[in-house]
Amino acid sequence: MNCSLRTWTIALALLPASLPVFAQPPAEELYTATPLTQPGEFTPGIEGPACDAAGNVFAVNFAREGTIGRVTPQGAGEVFISLPGDSVGNGIRFDAQGVMFIADYVNHNVLRVDPKSKQIEVLAHNPHMNQPNDLAITAEGVLYASDPNWGDGTGQVWRIDRDGKTTLVAEAMGTTNGIDVSPDGRTLYVNESVQRNVWAFTIADDGALQDKRLFAKFPDHGFDGMRFDVNGNLYITRYGKGVVAVVSPQGEVVREIDVLGAKPSNICFGGPDGRTAYVTEVEHTRLVQFRVEHPGLEWRRQQKSK
Repeated sequence: MNCSLRTWTIALALLPASLPVFAQPPAEELYTATPLTQPGEFTPGIEGPACDAAGNVFAVNFAREGTIGRVTPQGAGEVFISLPGDSVGNGIRFDAQGVMFIADYVNHNVLRVDPKSKQIEVLAHNPHMNQPNDLAITAEGVLYASDPNWGDGTGQVWRIDRDGKTTLVAEAMGTTNGIDVSPDGRTLYVNESVQRNVWAFTIADDGALQDKRLFAKFPDHGFDGMRFDVNGNLYITRYGKGVVAVVSPQGEVVREIDVLGAKPSNICFGGPDGRTAYVTEVEHTRLVQFRVEHPGLEWRRQQKSK
């Protein structure tokens, strides 16, 4: 045996019996909720989450009623703004320019907030509203507001144009609550909390709603807020069941995600890649989070506007 071959033979004999073959990083855990904030940082009125382009999560009633809280992706929270007078927020949305819109259900208003100056103004007011509850926003910045009457078990839907004009676009419904626009911008989806229906409407060129049809129906528990991902999967918070139901574009429930509390009230998407879902959870008055496969629709729109 020559010297070189003998050296290699000795070296190989000293190696461990098995060597790792370029170990792959562990697979990311999806659809498993973890707390983002501590219990009690929000009031039981925690609702209306929405993410800005920087990844912060905003939700109503941080520390006390009538506030909007801002929470970093690491879970550090603070009061972002206090609403004027006796106003109390519910749904929150951002447009492509980062302007915040808040449904002020106490005073029948939709508020507009400049993200830099934090100046608050009334975009729309209509005394015929029961209460603007959850908001949806189109790529063009047109808002739709669900408007339930909880006492009567009825509801309706309003359109709010960019100039603040309000138009009643759907009436004689059940308790309208969660609401969102499809990825292609052609369909508005509205759920009814008590009746447990999800309805779809075609959005006409003038913003009117047409061709109402039943998209999905559930046999038990309530509904609250809901949001689309970019693939058209609809994430619905099931208030009382403690889960978020993921419904395919065909109206089939493809999974349910435990959110660590019985009363999830709403959901949004954010994080560095739009694939973190944030849920407001009433039982423990906190935000929880879980990772998903596809980015949220509103997050994608915000990235395109950068």
